Amino acid sequence: MPSDSSVRRDSVSPPPSPSRSPSPSNSDVLTLRALVSTKDAGVIIGKAGKNVAELREQTGVKAGVSKVIPGVHERVLTVAGPVEGVAKAYTLIISQLVTSNPSSPMMASSPSTSHTSIRLLISHNLMGTIIGRSGLKIKAIQDGSGARMIASKDMLPQSTERIVEVQGAPDAIGRAIEEIGKCLLEDRERGLGTVLFHPGTGDDRSGNRRSSAHGFSGPSFNSSRRSNGDGRGRGSPPPGSPTLPSSPSPSQPAANLRTQNISIPSDMVGCIIGRSGTKITEIRRLSGSKISIAKAPP
Repeated sequence: MPSDSSVRRDSVSPPPSPSRSPSPSNSDVLTLRALVSTKDAGVIIGKAGKNVAELREQTGVKAGVSKVIPGVHERVLTVAGPVEGVAKAYTLIISQLVTSNPSSPMMASSPSTSHTSIRLLISHNLMGTIIGRSGLKIKAIQDGSGARMIASKDMLPQSTERIVEVQGAPDAIGRAIEEIGKCLLEDRERGLGTVLFHPGTGDDRSGNRRSSAHGFSGPSFNSSRRSNGDGRGRGSPPPGSPTLPSSPSPSQPAANLRTQNISIPSDMVGCIIGRSGTKITEIRRLSGSKISIAKAPP
């Protein structure tokens, strides 16, 4: 006959495993930015912030628009949350913009079938993730969503972001954004160190949209530059970080010559230079600027 102690031991069941929290982990949070007109930004926000508040409540995402800059006709929309929530938020935003502009020549019989577009801000380093080898990935996203995607060739001024314009019906654009978001999260580390685009910062594009012209910033929408894709804020570089002075090409008029000193963390210098200097050479070629990196102080 088994002893009392053995009976008690056998009857004790292991404690139940804790249930998984419904909150997404940092690795599941997508932060995706888009370039919108000042007029569209007003529609997205709504009177006294009513529209953006309803958007947050319906989708569970964090959303906001950058501050108005006098003389600048573009603002940055930032949406952060789970991939599905971000895609749903953009679908609702696009539908709302179509509905608010019925006189648009692209307006069809209803918002759900109207063809429009959204300009996403995507890190240059993550473009290959979206396009894929020989363009297979971007083709698969287009075929699966029914949307059309146009990636700009050049980085935006004083940034390492490019524009991916997604065109189609709101639902099709939403499906494409969900697939784009999955790609960005899978390869998020390549977006670390992205220099975010800020309209009006040395930007000759203000009020003059590119026809075929990004990702990411943190949920704190008025903070400084952040890494692309993971929603984590990047603080100021530590003391002793090298600076990266740059100035426009000598071929530009003398009145437009300007030198900009940018402080960068020491551990990010290699990312800017690239193997055998290939990355900094490409940046010089694309931007037309003269770039040099100062030595770190001892």
